[in-house]
Amino acid sequence: MIELHYYPGNASFTPHVLLHEIGTRFELKLVDRAHGAHQQPDYLKLNPNGQIPVLIDGDLVLYETAAICLYLVDKFPASALAPPVGSIERAQFYKWLVWLSNSPQALLKHYFYPDRMLDEGNTAGVAQLKAHAQAQVGGMLQQIDTQLAAHGGPWLLGTDYSAVDPYAFMLCRWTRGFDTRPAREHPHIAPYLQRLLQRPAVQRAFQAEGLNPPWV
Repeated sequence: MIELHYYPGNASFTPHVLLHEIGTRFELKLVDRAHGAHQQPDYLKLNPNGQIPVLIDGDLVLYETAAICLYLVDKFPASALAPPVGSIERAQFYKWLVWLSNSPQALLKHYFYPDRMLDEGNTAGVAQLKAHAQAQVGGMLQQIDTQLAAHGGPWLLGTDYSAVDPYAFMLCRWTRGFDTRPAREHPHIAPYLQRLLQRPAVQRAFQAEGLNPPWV
């Protein structure tokens, strides 16, 4: 049975939602990062980067959220969580998945943990880095809003729901503490997030992880 090593609200949220969408049996394994479990030797054997999530499926040990998403959509093709391989739509799926992982997610790390990039005691630098990260992510939220407006469909790729939707939802949710224009204040993202909140898989993930409002 698949194991997902997770922490509530972390980057494990996307594969958690996907596993509920797929409907396969899986087990959640809490990595208590609040008490440093992600830096303990047993966990570092699974992911030497000390980051969450890790997915285990038999002999496979996989980390990186985007890689886990790709594995799940390929392992369970009947779930139709990605367009057909070789199609133009599949290429667009790859683009958005990699962009979400490499651009807004990477910058959000600087927003939440600016102190990791600077010398201890550099409080002015920390504030500046956090502000710049928020501003750059704000521009990326506008890209998502523009994408939704351009095709007019309910999901990020258009008509069909895919694995990039819970990924975008997770990152948009992480902006809920922004002091200017979080994701929920963008005209096309706002209803998009509400559509995602109505999905049973998202609701089950929230419940299982014990997350509380505000959702976005």
